[in-house]
Amino acid sequence: MTVQAGQSKLDKVLADARDYKAKREKGYREQALKLYPWVCGRCTREFTHKNLSELTVHHRDHNHDNNPPDGSNWELLCLYCHDNEHSRFEELIRYGSTTETKVEAATYNPFADLKAMLKK
Repeated sequence: MTVQAGQSKLDKVLADARDYKAKREKGYREQALKLYPWVCGRCTREFTHKNLSELTVHHRDHNHDNNPPDGSNWELLCLYCHDNEHSRFEELIRYGSTTETKVEAATYNPFADLKAMLKK
């Protein structure tokens, strides 16, 4: 086998993997954006169409193939909170933990004053 033939085979495998990932993400991302308000579940930053690309779908059980239609395994996180969540998970896997850490749910409600805002 020549280097070029081996390289083109590797390129095809990588391209197929990228296509599969993009198709999978598009499906659950679109569903999650319809189900949930466009707010980061950790820092409560709000998103609009302009910056929506910075809002990601996080799989709570870290299994990207577990995509129930009710969205129970997803949460929307901004890029920064999503990166932090995965870093914490990797540290947990690598080093373990002696204490139980629980992330509190966001208390911010972006629709709290919606009625008053609509009256204006």
